[in-house]
Amino acid sequence: MNSLPISISCQDGVVLGAHLWLAETKRPEGSVIINPATGVLARYYHRYAQFLTCHGFDVLTFDYRGIGQSRPNQLRGSGYRWREWGEKDFDAAVRWLAANRRNGSLMVVGHSIGGFLPGLAESAGKIDRMLTVGAQYAWWGDYMPRRRLGLFAKWHIAMPVVTALYGYFPGRRLGWLEDLPAGVANEWSFRRRRFELNHPRAEREDVLRRMAAVSAPILAVAVSDDELGTVPAIRRALGYYTGAQRATVLLKPADLGRDKIGHFALFHDSHMAGFWTDTLSWLLEGNNPWPASVLNPES
Repeated sequence: MNSLPISISCQDGVVLGAHLWLAETKRPEGSVIINPATGVLARYYHRYAQFLTCHGFDVLTFDYRGIGQSRPNQLRGSGYRWREWGEKDFDAAVRWLAANRRNGSLMVVGHSIGGFLPGLAESAGKIDRMLTVGAQYAWWGDYMPRRRLGLFAKWHIAMPVVTALYGYFPGRRLGWLEDLPAGVANEWSFRRRRFELNHPRAEREDVLRRMAAVSAPILAVAVSDDELGTVPAIRRALGYYTGAQRATVLLKPADLGRDKIGHFALFHDSHMAGFWTDTLSWLLEGNNPWPASVLNPES
């Protein structure tokens, strides 16, 4: 496929590693930014990017600062924070693609934290449409009830302790996602119920303003066996996007012919003929492809 390695410069001078995937047409259907989940390399989404390219989209994939191709030589002491992935990294990605896109709408596919971060960017007004998958900001009280205790112990006790010992979170060594900057790991570990309360008091009003200013329609997909992206978690995150039209879809593994899906599997290419193809209706026309029976779950 036509994948071009590129570099994207953020306003604070940090340079992100990225790829631009070009459709083989002079007038693509539109442009899509894929925002990864926390601790997941951009390359995990490359097969989905190739799929979208085959269906006429230009696609931008990138690694957040501290991750993958955007990782500094020394992760310990980098000072990178989770909020900067939205305020600076995603903001830079939107500005770059808005300046270089060839045709059509500018859209975002955001996985996990990648579906919540767009509202932190001042440039989010350039987005025309968003598709989010399991999008939330990891407040422990929204984890799946039967898994909550174990997840709390893993991400909110073990992770900050290990991060304090190493100066960063060695996730790859532990088999728990990729390595994370200490600031990212600690923001996750000590996340409060209200997202803006993790910011200094003087900045909270501005955070809420930016989130509310997003006007792009959002289709938020939840999966019934996702232990992190539960419906309460997704609704909590969507609640900040008060200026956007929002719809929530709850899919069950059986809806896609599976026994289980969880938080990550929808971006595996085994879902190409199912979920991936369904997403095209939203990205191409803004049409929700799922039946009314799975729309807007209440719990």
